[in-house]
Amino acid sequence: MAKPVVAIVGRPNVGKSTLFNRLAGTRISIVESEPGITRDRIYADIEWQDEKFILIDTGGIETDSDDIIISKIRQQAQLAIEEADLLLFVVDGRSGITNLDEEIAGYLRKTNKKIILVINKVDDFSLVDEIIWQFYALGFEEMMPLSAEHGKNIGDLLEKIIENLPEIAEEEEDSEVLNIAIVGKPNVGKSSLVNYIAGQERSIVSDIPGTTRDAIDTLVEVNGIKYNLIDTAGLRRKARIKESIEYYSVIRTLRAIDRADAVLMMIDARDGVTTQDKRIVGYAHDSGKAIVLAVNKWDLIEKDSKTMEEYKKDIYDELKFLTYAPITFISALTGQRVTEALELLEYVVDQNSLRIKTGLLNEVLEEAFLLREPPGYRGKKLKLLYATQVGIKPPTFLLFVNDPELMHFSYERYLENALRDAFGFVGTSIRIILKKRN
Repeated sequence: MAKPVVAIVGRPNVGKSTLFNRLAGTRISIVESEPGITRDRIYADIEWQDEKFILIDTGGIETDSDDIIISKIRQQAQLAIEEADLLLFVVDGRSGITNLDEEIAGYLRKTNKKIILVINKVDDFSLVDEIIWQFYALGFEEMMPLSAEHGKNIGDLLEKIIENLPEIAEEEEDSEVLNIAIVGKPNVGKSSLVNYIAGQERSIVSDIPGTTRDAIDTLVEVNGIKYNLIDTAGLRRKARIKESIEYYSVIRTLRAIDRADAVLMMIDARDGVTTQDKRIVGYAHDSGKAIVLAVNKWDLIEKDSKTMEEYKKDIYDELKFLTYAPITFISALTGQRVTEALELLEYVVDQNSLRIKTGLLNEVLEEAFLLREPPGYRGKKLKLLYATQVGIKPPTFLLFVNDPELMHFSYERYLENALRDAFGFVGTSIRIILKKRN
């Protein structure tokens, strides 16, 4: 199910990025403890009071033109504003209302979006009434004074965000159809892949309007398996401004990933893993999706007997958190190994939903503890008392231990590898939750 999107907008130097970092750093839903994950992204997956949403940071709206609405707002913020379900319009409580604030406010009122006016840089809350009265002139009912730098009123803002989030209608799921998000940077060959599958190997094909704007869901059946291919290649068509396209197109990709059973991450064989690739696949990993990595345009690479294995090593070096994901080398243009990629997607979806019997799970973990004792700390060692699987998509395990603080991340990785050696879990992350039990 797609999560609501909240976008932070406003002119430069009002503290948008500080607010973004404060919200993401305070209540980001997934603890980013794994080494090797690039996090220089413009989005954060936020969870507050059991509600989840995607928070988007945006560039400052500047006035380099006489016609600011047409030139800069449309270029810098239109994509984010159009995609968002709720807008946080940030203004500076110290400097008061500027002409640019008024122009931005006028534009935002025309969008029919829910808007919270965030009055930032309020350092002295004893003067809050005197500070905020002038901002009523901007015409927004929902207002929140805060200090992003010092963390004041951040919890109140999160509560107000939750109050104003729209309910996203849950789509009816067809258990017989595998929803596959085909993602990757622009021009990697996503549309070519969909066109090849739909045109060359189909038995039934239909275009279904997707919930993600500018994405078309294509239903195909290959070797008796139905796939709903969610193509996010329409990202570039929304606007022609280079600097904003790649910046905001990721929003639609995130929504496609949210509603997918598995993610096919396409990597350009000529470019290798890029920063944009890391951002996108990092979100899929955090979301617990089944993942297959497809190196496209493999037909354009000069090869020798070692090329493929060396390329795999390079990819895993760049994506250290994703060594569980299988890699296939394809050509969307010629169809090379496309069927193999589809078969891998079916397999990793099954692995993502794999359930292990409690008795067998405890046997494997007990043996792992015996083969390699956990490191000690101040004379104490971690002891496993009982384990059980509590979830799938991704497989999630609850371990009752004597003291969760004694678990070192390297030993947790060892236990994860023990589970993979015993049960597979190919193409899916594994989550381990620790709970103290006497």
